[in-house]
Amino acid sequence: MFGIPGKSPITMTPAAITQISRLMARDQRAGLRIGVKKGGCAGMEYTMEYVDIADPHDEVVEQDGACVMIAPMAQMFLFGTKIDYETSLLESGFKFINPNVVDACGCGESIKFKDASELESEQANGKA
Repeated sequence: MFGIPGKSPITMTPAAITQISRLMARDQRAGLRIGVKKGGCAGMEYTMEYVDIADPHDEVVEQDGACVMIAPMAQMFLFGTKIDYETSLLESGFKFINPNVVDACGCGESIKFKDASELESEQANGKA
C-alpha cells in the first residue's frame, strides 16, 4: 500500500458514512469497493461496487460502521481522498475530494491524476 503507515488512506464525511451504512444494510453487503478505471474525457473515472468479501489485496477502511475497500490498482490514486455524499434538487451522489486530481472534465465524471512517480514521491515525503 502506498501512503503513510498508520494513517487512513481515505476519510469519509458523516453524510458519506450514513449513506454507505444505509446501502450496506439495505442490500446486506459487507461494504463498497472503490476503484479507478480508464475512461471519460479526462482519462480516468471512479468506480464503486458492492462487496460481499474483501479481496486480500484491498485496503479496508472502516469508519463509524461504514466499510470501504480500495482496489489495489486505485490505492495510490486515492490516498488522501475525502468521500462525501451530497444531495441537491437535481441529483444526489458521492463526491470525491481528491488531492491527487490535476484536472477534471466539465461533467465532473472524469478525472486526470498526477503522474504515478510524482504521487509516489509525495506520499513518501508525507505530502499527500
